[in-house]
Amino acid sequence: MRSRTVLVLLFDGAQPLDVAGPLDVFSAAAHFAGDGTPPYVVRTASLGGVTVRCAGGLHVVPDLDLGDVEDPDILLVPGGPGVEAADDRLVAWLRERAPHVERVVSVCTGAFLLAGAGLLDGRRATTHWGSCDALASRFPLVAVDPDPIFVRDGAVSTSAGVTAGVDLAIALVEEDFGSAVAHRIARLLVVYLRRPGNQAQVSVQLSAQIARSDPLREIQYWAAANLTADLSIPALARRAGLSTRQFSRAFTEQVGITPGRYVDLARLEAAQHALTDTGDGVIGIARRCGYGTPEAMRRAFVRDLDISPTQYRHRFANPSAAGKGLR
Repeated sequence: MRSRTVLVLLFDGAQPLDVAGPLDVFSAAAHFAGDGTPPYVVRTASLGGVTVRCAGGLHVVPDLDLGDVEDPDILLVPGGPGVEAADDRLVAWLRERAPHVERVVSVCTGAFLLAGAGLLDGRRATTHWGSCDALASRFPLVAVDPDPIFVRDGAVSTSAGVTAGVDLAIALVEEDFGSAVAHRIARLLVVYLRRPGNQAQVSVQLSAQIARSDPLREIQYWAAANLTADLSIPALARRAGLSTRQFSRAFTEQVGITPGRYVDLARLEAAQHALTDTGDGVIGIARRCGYGTPEAMRRAFVRDLDISPTQYRHRFANPSAAGKGLR
């Protein structure tokens, strides 16, 4: 097995997590894949090989001068506030060299650099939800989709804000080495195994606040992991050691939504994952996500997404799951 080379572009004002998150994913693969040969060799490079000052003041010394690098297998372009003031030579380098790279990846607003180099013309792409309108306005040849956490269009992949770069990197590792390796990396880094790219950028765990108090925070995590359990307000209140009234009031105050709504969203999100990322049947998914019946799940989907579960699967299913278990 030969090592795959990953080149991470660095520039002043790059978002540190856009760099470090995917880098950790590719580096972690060495623990679980390969026969002694590193599965990925990660290198960083900047114009002139100079030290860059990332957003937040972190200084990073690159491994290489961009002018001296060979074409990598994977080229990763981070985002960050420095994108707006990026050197024209960086965009010119991307325009010249990126078309020869097997896989080109941007994280967050790094999509603006790819678009500036013409690499997204005629392609679907995404970026941080707060910058999607600007990307679409400045680059009308790009089909900007504001919803997914990442989009893969041919050899070019774009991801949403910051942590979505980790999701995309895990998806690339899974493509190279299989789901077992991806699972182990996700577990090592304490992240989701793999959120499907077409998952909404803002999930229930992000749209809801994390409770300040330990009992309520534990209820959030436990409920999301035990969707078939009794998740009624009285049952959750007993688990938290509070009266029903105390629990409802404290949960709503700290999380920002009612306990019932939180459970509804957790079940909906789990069902979305199962529909897009597995070939499991609708009946089984409904039971596993705590709906009990397909009709109950259908009502929830229509209420919150204005689409049925089967329609959702047909529209958003990952290619590997398409055509399986659609009944």
